[in-house]
Amino acid sequence: MGGTGRRPVPPLLAALKDRSLPRLRLRWALGPLGVIRLLLAFGLCALPGPGLGRDGLSTNRPAPLPGVVVLGQPGVAETLEGPFLPEVLGTRITAGKKATALELEKLPVIQNNNYRQALAQTPGLLLSEETSPLLSIGYRGLNPNRVQFTQVLKDGIPIHADQFGYPEAYYTPPLEAVERIEFIRGGASLLYGPQPGGALNYVTRRPRGDVPFAATSRHVFGSDAFYSTFNAVEGTVDRLGYYGYFHHRQTDGFRDANSDVELFNGSARLVLDATRESRWVLSFDGYAEEHGEPGGLTFTPGPNAVLYNVDRNAASRRFDRFRLERHFASLAWERDFSEDTFLTAAAWGGYYSRFSKRQRGGGFGTLPSGPASNSNTIEHQQFWTEGVEARLRHDWVWGQNLNTLAAGAQFYHTWSPRTDRRGASPDANDGPVRNRNEREVYYAPVFLENRFVFGNFSLTPGVRLENVWQSVREKVNLDKAAAGTPLGDERQHDFVPLFGVGLEYEPAERVWVYGNFSQAYRPKLFTQAVPLGANTFVNQDLEPAESWQADVGLRGRPVPYVHWDVSVFWMEFNNQIGSVAVPGGTSLENVGDAVHRGVEAAMEVELLGLADALRGQSGTAREHQLSLYGNLMALDAEFVRGPQKGNTPQYAPQLLARTGVIYRWGDRAKLALTGTLVDDHFADDANSAAFRVPAYAVWDLTLELKLHRRHLSLVGGINNLFDEDYYARITGTGIDPAYRRNFYAGLTLAF
Repeated sequence: MGGTGRRPVPPLLAALKDRSLPRLRLRWALGPLGVIRLLLAFGLCALPGPGLGRDGLSTNRPAPLPGVVVLGQPGVAETLEGPFLPEVLGTRITAGKKATALELEKLPVIQNNNYRQALAQTPGLLLSEETSPLLSIGYRGLNPNRVQFTQVLKDGIPIHADQFGYPEAYYTPPLEAVERIEFIRGGASLLYGPQPGGALNYVTRRPRGDVPFAATSRHVFGSDAFYSTFNAVEGTVDRLGYYGYFHHRQTDGFRDANSDVELFNGSARLVLDATRESRWVLSFDGYAEEHGEPGGLTFTPGPNAVLYNVDRNAASRRFDRFRLERHFASLAWERDFSEDTFLTAAAWGGYYSRFSKRQRGGGFGTLPSGPASNSNTIEHQQFWTEGVEARLRHDWVWGQNLNTLAAGAQFYHTWSPRTDRRGASPDANDGPVRNRNEREVYYAPVFLENRFVFGNFSLTPGVRLENVWQSVREKVNLDKAAAGTPLGDERQHDFVPLFGVGLEYEPAERVWVYGNFSQAYRPKLFTQAVPLGANTFVNQDLEPAESWQADVGLRGRPVPYVHWDVSVFWMEFNNQIGSVAVPGGTSLENVGDAVHRGVEAAMEVELLGLADALRGQSGTAREHQLSLYGNLMALDAEFVRGPQKGNTPQYAPQLLARTGVIYRWGDRAKLALTGTLVDDHFADDANSAAFRVPAYAVWDLTLELKLHRRHLSLVGGINNLFDEDYYARITGTGIDPAYRRNFYAGLTLAF
């Protein structure tokens, strides 16, 4: 697998190093304005009478979240009255932004990182499903592949392989270790980085502070030899808290061949002085996984075709494999200088390895054939990453209002060699080098926001100054050498100022009108700066793609048993980079502009609490809760300029809806029926017939039940309860079928 390297490569876990793991068209019937009117009418009817506006300073201070030591309020923990994030959280300002928290504790324990369940209570995100551990999520009609248009973070630290040249999120933490997922829409470009698709931030668990030792061990078995185990220990002794877990899962997969998965993940965290004015948090993650890539299917008969309607479980690729390894460490310092001034600083670094081998000679839904099928392509990319970031928040008084300033800076560096080889057999692991290049990114943004409060109204302008230095230098490229094309050596600096503003008004207690406008941009990828192909050329005027978007909405939780959030959005994504045929090859140019506009709406009602209120018994604590939720995104996305003008962008269904019911009996039982309904759409920008994804509806039933009050719990579920035959992902190898009905069950021991 080799590759150049000035630093040693950490060894793969033995399990991955020494074996191949064999076991291991709807057009808004009501119209967008009609939908808005209906939802706004409902929200306004639910408003309480005029009353408690903000009076004085104390009511402007943000509320803390559960299980989290909030800066400036050590040791305080209250219930998160989500799903909305508070106006200010730690060193971040979310006022005026469409910002929500996906509270995983409300659901039964999620197995196999099932994002249909994790995303159940938020609109706007489309899951492009596959049966590997890899994740693809699209945002408001942006390409979902590996979440590359959305900033993905773990505890505020980016986890893409590289933020710019290769922004693909191959690794995500096990959801059993995640307390909540924060999702901030377009305004996240000022908080976290330039990507137009908002930000997903995994907030992972911190140690319990009430016991010196606690442990959990969960073992789950399911269809197709599925096995998963999650084991954690935690506690606090004197000033030191600790939390660690080991997670492993494996499955043979449902495809006839080459769909096996095996994954190992461990993490350790130490927290010093969690309830004091100054805290340190040290974390380390280790992750390794390997899975097969069984290839895609087709409906078109022909030589070597593997037909979906004959056997949807068949494989068209029997030797394609993917391996991932990640070792990462971080050290964070949190300091409360006073009640009004707080600082967070973090340093991180680590190694990321992506390895794949794929048989040559295949086509769309066809078996590899011809002389090329006797060889394969082996790709190994490595990423050494380090970064530091500091964020400061200061609350200051103007008149009778508490205003908030938040500012920060980051330095980020990635060094990334890539080596491509040609194997002499379909399953070769090594071979002669064909391409070798070195990529490097330096990133140094500065950002500033200030929340100005005027009674019940706030205005939050912000700016982020992006500085990105990117270089790609080819060392070997046999195709270019044969064609007489010079090797690529590209260095470029982009300075991009991004501006935004958020507005928020509270017309009644716990009801907010909000609006946000923000800019974003899309830097060039490594392969767009220096293409690998000998006949692919880069236009000298190639510029980064750019976008802007706006949200206007109404959200509220005037009473504990109901909340809603409805908004309209408009996003323009311009100067997108694509390929144009030219004499002698293809040219990479700025080729297209697209407009994405629509409505997002979400609502949840706790029915038993509502019944109590109707009987005049509200305010009493309920042990039993029955929540009915629903959310939707109605989307109109279209290319308005370029070669795809008039087409719909890929993975942009006109309607995406989620609904379900969740029952909770204190901490004894949770039962959830969750549904995902997706309109038909296309998996390519050309809207090709072969890339059409038909509409589908998938339901999951999950259970978590304590058999013993403290020590023993049962977990179980039926995914795809009604056995829907569907697919949600199509690639160049063909249609990727989704899992039909499958089962799992297991036990959790806690002590």
